[in-house]
Amino acid sequence: MNDPLHLEGQLCFALYNTTRAMTGAYQPLLEKLELTYPQYLVMLALWEEDGARVSRLGDRLCLDSATLTPLLKRLEARGLVTRQRSQADERVVQIHLTPEGKRLKKRAEGVPKAIFAKTGMTLAQLNALRDQLLVLTERLRASE
Repeated sequence: MNDPLHLEGQLCFALYNTTRAMTGAYQPLLEKLELTYPQYLVMLALWEEDGARVSRLGDRLCLDSATLTPLLKRLEARGLVTRQRSQADERVVQIHLTPEGKRLKKRAEGVPKAIFAKTGMTLAQLNALRDQLLVLTERLRASE
């Protein structure tokens, strides 16, 4: 494999295929929760930090407001979150979980376990892979 442009030799192609396979593995699990994968990521962040600012969610999820706002509107329409302007600074919008959004967390608890089982990897292997990907992401962003 001396060809530097060989498709299967590209890290970007391996990561792309892995991302597609991972989101595909999540799809049937999230359908039961009536969530898309991006909505699930938003809910994960909110289950950790209820009342987070929209800007904070965008930073954590690496999403711009043009992508995040429609996601939040759909979650609000489903009754899972509310968007509230801060009384201290009206430019700031905070996202709060509704009681239904909080209850959904309990139903979602089996998702990580199911994904773990689908990987066929050990917890140590998955943690090492995640850590390597985080380092790679950090290095690529630093070089922008």
